[in-house]
Amino acid sequence: MKQHIAVIGGGVIGLSTAFALIRAGHNVTLIEQNEDVGLGASYANGGQLSYRYVSPLADAGIPRQALGWIMKSGSPVSLRLRVDPTQWRWMLSFLAACNRSTNRKNAKILLQLGLEGQTEMATWRAEGLEGYFWRQAGKLVLYRQNKVFQKAVSTIQNPTLERALSPEDCAKIEPAFAHLAPDLAGGIFSPEDEVADSYLFCRSLKVSLLSNPQFRYLPGKAALKPETDKHCMLTVDGVGYAVDRIVLAAGLNSREIVVPLGIRLPLYGLKGYSLTLRPSPEKLPSISVTDYDNRVVYARLGDTLRVAAMVDIGAEDRSLTPTRLTSLRHLVRRTLPGLNSNNLPDFPWTGLRPATPTGVPIIGHSRYENLLFNVGHGALGFTLAAGSAARITKLIDQAHPEGIQK
Repeated sequence: MKQHIAVIGGGVIGLSTAFALIRAGHNVTLIEQNEDVGLGASYANGGQLSYRYVSPLADAGIPRQALGWIMKSGSPVSLRLRVDPTQWRWMLSFLAACNRSTNRKNAKILLQLGLEGQTEMATWRAEGLEGYFWRQAGKLVLYRQNKVFQKAVSTIQNPTLERALSPEDCAKIEPAFAHLAPDLAGGIFSPEDEVADSYLFCRSLKVSLLSNPQFRYLPGKAALKPETDKHCMLTVDGVGYAVDRIVLAAGLNSREIVVPLGIRLPLYGLKGYSLTLRPSPEKLPSISVTDYDNRVVYARLGDTLRVAAMVDIGAEDRSLTPTRLTSLRHLVRRTLPGLNSNNLPDFPWTGLRPATPTGVPIIGHSRYENLLFNVGHGALGFTLAAGSAARITKLIDQAHPEGIQK
């Protein structure tokens, strides 16, 4: 049954949701408070569509590792403790999820969601969605510690789709990183993983949506408040809008939007950084690479190299922290000396990635019959966007016309 659905949020999650709902025949209004789409956490992320490498951050040993990182300058993770109940609640839940059994359970959930998204994205491309530097480049994860490498190898389920490589094989498959071979324990190569530019993907989705008469783009600030015990009311810049369903996909802003409804979303902003460089084409790596020990990703997007890294826990804004950017630039120069990055301009960016403590996004019904959530994708937003959109669409299509079945 065709419905009128409002999607709050014009990032990669909200736009993907709107696109999937339009394809299913619904009328969709997309609401975005920024001056355009894709300007939040979607703008300059790592660019990797890592469908088979989706293990949550919360895992056994991570708290101990993080303590070591926190004491080191330029570490992958930094922590700034605040007198903030939201931070403490999130961190306690995160610590509770830092065990092997929980990690493996949640990794399976994310893997299934990612693979659903890969299939959905392939369908969208086949139907003509393009213009965002998509490539099936394959992904190589490099490990320096043998114990960590062997642990990763033990999780491989399909050796055809995830291949364990020696340091020498890693150097052959991506020569740009060959000089690291003496320091490596090995690598895992996933030939079917992909790369694309998340911001350009958002732009492509918007262009396609605007060509559909069942779609409306509505700039403004959305707000929700209770209408009855079972339904909530939507306003945009103070003006009420009557719709059949509302999908909240506003990233970290979702947390604030549901406060008037008496709902507490377990989201916290994990601040990440990226650099976009434009070296000579012959110096660009062709394969997407993750430096596991330094938690840095390298992805070729067209004629640029996107380098994304770091998690700052406790950062409250999107300001560019000079010391973190300096550390990232030094790491790029050490890792890829052939780029001559000292002479290259780079374009720094930072964003707050909306994460749940477990790393598993919240996709589904709320206690209000007309409100659904599609939030909490953390650093995997681009990878999980299409799969999440397909699940939301399925939930809406399966719902009874007179109310969501729970």
